[in-house]
This record gives sequence, structure tokens and C-alpha cells, in this order.
Amino acid sequence: QVQLVESGGGLVQPGGSLRLSCAASISSFSFNVMGWYRQAPGKERELVATFTSGGSTNYADSVKGRFTISRSGGKNTVYLQMNSLKPEDTAVYYCNAAGHFWGQGTQVTVSS
Repeated sequence: QVQLVESGGGLVQPGGSLRLSCAASISSFSFNVMGWYRQAPGKERELVATFTSGGSTNYADSVKGRFTISRSGGKNTVYLQMNSLKPEDTAVYYCNAAGHFWGQGTQVTVSS
């Protein structure tokens, strides 16, 4: 059973930064793609960023230039560096592997 555990969420002021982590129970190279999604209250879950086993990345237009997805040297952890945060980034952020496995989510709140 694959387990994904997110951490790093919290409350931050607009313009601030956070780094989310997703620790996988097996190497992230076991998955053809890993990614971060988010769901704001009353909205559908949406893709934020993805990272393929080949090393390519993809970002939602709303976060391009502000967020960066990366993988640890040990390959079991995927990160989401979030800079220049905006109130509209407030959501529960979920880690996903292979489009099938989900973590429990971590809350990110951007507010002054």
C-alpha cells in the first residue's frame, strides 16, 4: 500500500512563502508522475503542479513563476515551494502519485 504524507502547511501573510513536503512510502521514481493539487472551500480540486519520472514539470497558469515542484536527492520526497503567496492560494493541498494515490492534505491559509 502506497502512503503519501504531506506537511508544511500553515498560515502565512500575503507575499510570504511556504514549502510543502510529500513523503512517499516508496521511491517517487516508481510513479510516472507525481503532483500537487489543491481544493478551496466550495470549489473543485484542481491541479497545481506535476513532476514526471523523466524530469519534466507542468504548472497551473495561476501559479507559474511563483511555485516550484521538485524532488529530494533521496527521491522519496516531493516538494512544492510556494513564493509570493496570495489569498486566493488558500486551500487544502494534496499530494498525488500516478493519478491514483492521495495524501491526507495540508491546509494553507494566506491571510493578513
